[in-house]
Amino acid sequence: MSIFATGRLLVCTLLLIETTAPTALASSIDQLTDLTGKAVVTVTLTGRDNFNSEYRYDLTVRNRSGDPLVADSLIVVLEKITNLAGEERDPLKSEPLINRFEIIGQDGETEDGKPFFRVPVGANPDLAPLTDSSPFSIRIRNKDYVSMFTPSFRVYGKKRLPAEPKTAVTPSQPAGSSQDRTDRLIQLLLKKGIITEEERKAIQP
Repeated sequence: MSIFATGRLLVCTLLLIETTAPTALASSIDQLTDLTGKAVVTVTLTGRDNFNSEYRYDLTVRNRSGDPLVADSLIVVLEKITNLAGEERDPLKSEPLINRFEIIGQDGETEDGKPFFRVPVGANPDLAPLTDSSPFSIRIRNKDYVSMFTPSFRVYGKKRLPAEPKTAVTPSQPAGSSQDRTDRLIQLLLKKGIITEEERKAIQP
């Protein structure tokens, strides 16, 4: 096989690998920062299905900080569920109450098994300071028919780093003329004894 054919085969192989590789998520969860406090979740109960003991909530995230947040990095984690007494663990079984609920439509789970939801991205790539995200819905099914419960959320994501200041570009020095380069080359050849003075005069009268 010729070198040209081998090169084409290598390029085609690299293109195939690139187009068939799985698309990575915009932000890996373990690279996100806990923004809770700087970003807060507003929770609104919008519906209740008594037959299935299912509750529907609308959530929005408000950026209370002075920094823009990268919109497609933001996730909301269901941190815990507490009962009427404010307890997050079953007093009899001593297990987290959240384990007794079914979370419907979650986008994934954290390493410790907590469900999370991705915040929808609006028209802007950032969630600007003192602005709210678009609302999104979650559903929680109360499998054991706990009489009263309260979900609590945390926000994770990334701050938008400030743009680096542009450095002034130093203009390059103009290169020497073609005649200057020729003169230097002739002087070098003469110094090394490659040409004689007579030959130099013939070339450079």
